[in-house]
Amino acid sequence: MSPIYDCRDESQLLTGMRQARQAIGRGELVVIPTDTVYGVAADAFDHAAVARLLAAKGRGRQSPPPVLVAGLTTLRALVAEVPEPIERLVEAYWPGGLTIVLPSQPSLSWDLGETRGTVAVRMPAHRIALELLEETGPLAVSSANLTGMAAGITAEDAEGMLKDSVAVYLGDGPSKTGIPSTIIDATSLVVGDEPRVRVLRDGAVSREQLRDVLGDLLEPDPAAEPEAEQSASETDAAADAAAAPEAAAAPEAAAAPEAPEPDRS
Repeated sequence: MSPIYDCRDESQLLTGMRQARQAIGRGELVVIPTDTVYGVAADAFDHAAVARLLAAKGRGRQSPPPVLVAGLTTLRALVAEVPEPIERLVEAYWPGGLTIVLPSQPSLSWDLGETRGTVAVRMPAHRIALELLEETGPLAVSSANLTGMAAGITAEDAEGMLKDSVAVYLGDGPSKTGIPSTIIDATSLVVGDEPRVRVLRDGAVSREQLRDVLGDLLEPDPAAEPEAEQSASETDAAADAAAAPEAAAAPEAAAAPEAPEPDRS
């Protein structure tokens, strides 16, 4: 059975961090605490390790994992461009529960799955995660659970699902919130004719907080609850329109790369 290190105990913290660094270096998986939920991590530049991560969760390449980084400097190295509005978001909500999708740096040698030329990046607000990231570099990290099951909020939760597919479990008690990060797609601020930031998943950072920084660059809030007398088909159509307002754009218009499906587990 893979060990669980209680990082609230200083002696276990030192041993656990050393074992985690070594496991990452060998291309193995490590479960780490973050400020949102526990995550299962792999070296983002090790193709086999990322494939191992997806297999452990029961996911396919169509659901590439986000990448956790230690700060803005690493973000700049991973993406094609950091637009000024995104710099303001980073200043306001990093480290924290905000994942940002941008076009990836084309020169990078990695394979996260079917990313469609984008990467989802976050800086976690957790001392253990940040310390590990400082030592290992960017990590591909997905919620520590099997696909279709609730995300682990303790190392023991994660171990019960992922078992020996993970080499090392770092525990730090229950997650503070258990609320996943908000995911936004900002690719059109770099590539595209109509700059607009889309919310792919609501989470720890609210739309109101995003709008405080982005203003009208943020997509309109979802439509209000439909009237009860609306037909089912009308309700579905309204929901589709709220989820994909860009669908009505002219087909010949230049479009930003389509962001991958968010990590929803």
